[in-house]
Amino acid sequence: MSEQTKQRETGQQPRRVVVVGAGMAGVQTAVALREQGFAGQVTLIGAEPHQPYDRPPLSKAVLLGKAEDSAFDVDFEALDITLRLGLEVSGLRAAAYELDTPEGPVPYDALVLATGAEPVVLPGSEGVPGVHLLRTVDDAARLRPVLERQHDVVVVGAGWIGAEFTTAARAAGCAVTVVEAAERPLAGTLPADVAAPMASWYAEGGAELLTGARVARVDPGAVHLADGRVIPAGAVIVGIGARPATGWLADSGVALGPDGSITADGSLRTSLPDVYAVGDCASFPSARYGERLLVHHWDNALQGPRTVAATLADGQPRTYDPVPYFWSEQFGRFVQYAGHHAAADAMLWRGDPADPSWTVCWLREGVLVAVLAVSRPRDLAQARKLIEAGARIDPVRAADPSVPLKAAAL
Repeated sequence: MSEQTKQRETGQQPRRVVVVGAGMAGVQTAVALREQGFAGQVTLIGAEPHQPYDRPPLSKAVLLGKAEDSAFDVDFEALDITLRLGLEVSGLRAAAYELDTPEGPVPYDALVLATGAEPVVLPGSEGVPGVHLLRTVDDAARLRPVLERQHDVVVVGAGWIGAEFTTAARAAGCAVTVVEAAERPLAGTLPADVAAPMASWYAEGGAELLTGARVARVDPGAVHLADGRVIPAGAVIVGIGARPATGWLADSGVALGPDGSITADGSLRTSLPDVYAVGDCASFPSARYGERLLVHHWDNALQGPRTVAATLADGQPRTYDPVPYFWSEQFGRFVQYAGHHAAADAMLWRGDPADPSWTVCWLREGVLVAVLAVSRPRDLAQARKLIEAGARIDPVRAADPSVPLKAAAL
């Protein structure tokens, strides 16, 4: 019987926990292990050479030069967490309980996969001078001079990252053209009735938004659209989505979904024994929403690690079924979303989308399941609690923006 099997069957703490990925999910896993009283070895492996850092400030303070970096304020030495940075993990050999790296095998008793997501590359743009992605601190460092020199910028993709970068570029004084293949911003995320009003934010912010516009090719200094238009571009920023960074697991035995995500169970365990997955790289079944969710947002990378750490600390599996949450700052607005909605859910407006602040609620058989709040943080805070409680709400009262949302609960 292996040492790992003995630990599993006796409920003992594993002696060595290795976390692959030093972003938010990986760092929070390592820290939460100590907070939960885990006394064994904790090793955190990161592919980048930089001290572990938070990503949301990259599209804001770091990009605009208001902060040099966004390193986590964590004393890893005091927590007895071993950092192995600048180390690429190339494979997982589950039978041997080892990871493959250029510096040799890394053994583990329990493994947490927290490799995050990688940006989708615009086909044909690889290696073209002046084309940028915004995912890492090095990406932000390369983009800062672009903003400082006030280049004409073309942003490909009107999703969350596209809107945030456009906001930063306009604040820096750049002329910005946003090219979106769909007929509206956030087409894959929000219904047309909700996303359509958000299109006007670009013009208000001084940016030009081109919808229904497909990129045919990118040359140095120009973006060519499929309809023949050519847009001059001192720089091109691509923000067309992200996918789980799981390619290195292809032959590992870890089950992956069609979207490339690690298909974790309700306790964030993978298909392999003693291997867990958290954050952007993992999907999980939600009993709350009746479907498997893949959540590429900061809060998921904060909450999931606490579930895994608690399980590893005492051997008792916890269920992970959160109310997803994210936020975005764009065009002078604070946009927050909580929950998860489906196309069949009833939509309810609180306020006029032409106003600076408004909210949309989604109801499923009278139960509040999701909310989008634009510069109405009180609505979001109250709705999040109602969603967690599975509360039914009075649609008439909920539609009145002067009535506190919690007062609409039945």
